[in-house]
Amino acid sequence: MTTGDVVVYNGIPAGELGEQGWECPWSGPNGGQCVETKQLADGRIALRQSADPAGPALIYTPQEIAAFVAGVKNGLADHLMAG
Repeated sequence: MTTGDVVVYNGIPAGELGEQGWECPWSGPNGGQCVETKQLADGRIALRQSADPAGPALIYTPQEIAAFVAGVKNGLADHLMAG
């Protein structure tokens, strides 16, 4: 799919999506690093690691993000916090 003049694909270098519009919904105790999100013009959501803003962006549909958030709220990702 395209957003403007850019063909957007999973793994696209996040820098190709521009610097405007990235948000950090939560910053943990690890020095401000977070997963940043950006709403794309076609409705999809891009995610990037704040520590590597030019690195790859993962692209998800709103439905995929909603399913992930619902799963987290229901405890399905609790095993990721063990340590």
